[in-house]
Amino acid sequence: MPVQWAGRSPELLLTVDRSSGEQLRAQLERQVRDAIRSGRLREGERLPSSRELARTLGLSRGLVQDCYAQLQAEGYLVTRVGSATRVAPCAQPPAPADSAPVAELPRLIADFRHGVPDLASFPRADWLWALREAARRMPTADLDYGDPRGSQALRTVVAAYLRRVRAAAADPGHTLVCSGFAQGLGLTLQALARTGVRAVAHEDPGSPGTATASARAAGLTPVPVPVDAHGIDVRALEATGARAVIVTPAHQWPTGVVLTPERRHALLAWARRHDAYIIEDDYDAEFRYDKDPVGALQGLAADRVISIGTVSKSLAPALRIGWLLCPPALTAPLTALKRIADRGTPTLDQLALALLIESGRYDRHLRRMRTMYAARRTALVAALAAHAPRVRLTGLAAGFHAVAHLPDGTEEERVLTEALSRRVGLYGMSACRAAPAPGPPQLVLGFGDVPERAITEGIAAVADLLG
Repeated sequence: MPVQWAGRSPELLLTVDRSSGEQLRAQLERQVRDAIRSGRLREGERLPSSRELARTLGLSRGLVQDCYAQLQAEGYLVTRVGSATRVAPCAQPPAPADSAPVAELPRLIADFRHGVPDLASFPRADWLWALREAARRMPTADLDYGDPRGSQALRTVVAAYLRRVRAAAADPGHTLVCSGFAQGLGLTLQALARTGVRAVAHEDPGSPGTATASARAAGLTPVPVPVDAHGIDVRALEATGARAVIVTPAHQWPTGVVLTPERRHALLAWARRHDAYIIEDDYDAEFRYDKDPVGALQGLAADRVISIGTVSKSLAPALRIGWLLCPPALTAPLTALKRIADRGTPTLDQLALALLIESGRYDRHLRRMRTMYAARRTALVAALAAHAPRVRLTGLAAGFHAVAHLPDGTEEERVLTEALSRRVGLYGMSACRAAPAPGPPQLVLGFGDVPERAITEGIAAVADLLG
């Protein structure tokens, strides 16, 4: 699509060399012609008016008009009365065909991709309201770079929100706004590496790709630690020698188990005993259904836990807004690293999020989404009960994914391949395991971005594959 300029005339970088011996008109024609041939100017794009281009280059308007007329005669430009001069259709040579065109994926009946909220439910009207209000209210000084920790307004609002709904020991002075979980984790691991940490443990199954990549980028050794029905195995963690661990205590990813009180206390005792740090991924604690809410681990040991939260699951991943609740000893190092990384997360978006939370619109959105996800969860349970009753579901107490336990002997990879041929996207637990050794055949079924009807139709289409 060509650029549509809202101003009087677009700019175009052209130069003239009066000492070259080449006629000025010839120089101008050659440069415009080359710009079209090379793709700098695309079909339908508007050129500066002859008056504006003549003024910019210090040429006569008649010379520029003669240039445009010549290029129009050659088929490079089109001009209509009362309209701007534009690049003509088919003025550029056709692009070479790709040697190996990418095959289009079939349109799926249902895609049970996990980790994605209902994107269609993003509160666009509320977000636009918040952006407009933030832009209207923000002081001129807030348009500067500001504090790399983030907007004071958002840090204050987020800290209050987390104290209220997550029982976190949140202090605005030790809260740092980041661009999503990935940046928050990367900054945290870099800061820990500077304190002498050499290895970081992570849950298995979990997110081995993210943990491994982030650890290695920070110069740390990633070490998988098994998860059982009570959460991460603290005895196994003790044996690794790691002085940092990444955990999802409120709703373990992907098994869905909650870290039991006994394991919580054992994990905190491990951190104090080894001068270690716990990195808490508090990723979807807002969505609980049939169990009491679980408070943030950070609320029990603010000096040992770095809690990372985002709005990627509650609003949308595209916003790229998250936060770190930093132990006091790490606030300054993390702030310095954030300053180097990007000088701070975009301020206008931070102020908009602060207004969204303060106004109550954020809580209202979460209530609506809990109702929607609960209905989709019910639809998934009903569909499996009707079409594949041998499949057991776990991990349903919170979030918007569940673990489907397939009958023994089922080939997980074959199920995924066959399901895709039937236009259903399924995803196996194997991708969440650190070791290549096969485990029990399991699926991780995300239902956050799958409507109820699609859930029912998708499960019905693959029921015989699931046993």
